[in-house]
Amino acid sequence: MPRTIETSLGRITVTEDVIATIAGLAAMDCYGLVGMASRRQVKDSLSELLGRDNPGRGVEVRITNDEIEVDLYIIVSYGTNIYEIAQNVRDKVRYVLNETVGINVDRVNIFVQGVRVADERA
Repeated sequence: MPRTIETSLGRITVTEDVIATIAGLAAMDCYGLVGMASRRQVKDSLSELLGRDNPGRGVEVRITNDEIEVDLYIIVSYGTNIYEIAQNVRDKVRYVLNETVGINVDRVNIFVQGVRVADERA
């Protein structure tokens, strides 16, 4: 169900895919995040590392009534504080969605799917 915002100039409709893409881009901008993980786990329980080609991957958005809930499936860098990274991602996603789309997100759920060594050459 897309989110509709009424203004004095008209109606704006934002789909879940747009919210997922914006949330994914905001999350990838955070320190300590190696990548987004697929929501589907491979048989051997390893997470598939996804690049920037589709920033909405690893993000699930649910809009029910007036509540917006965002689930982020992330892979963090080895040696970093996972709790702090999750808090930074949560705050950044809320802030960016509020500033760019003008919506308040009720919940941002972070699912850490793996830990990887960050590429030093990048």
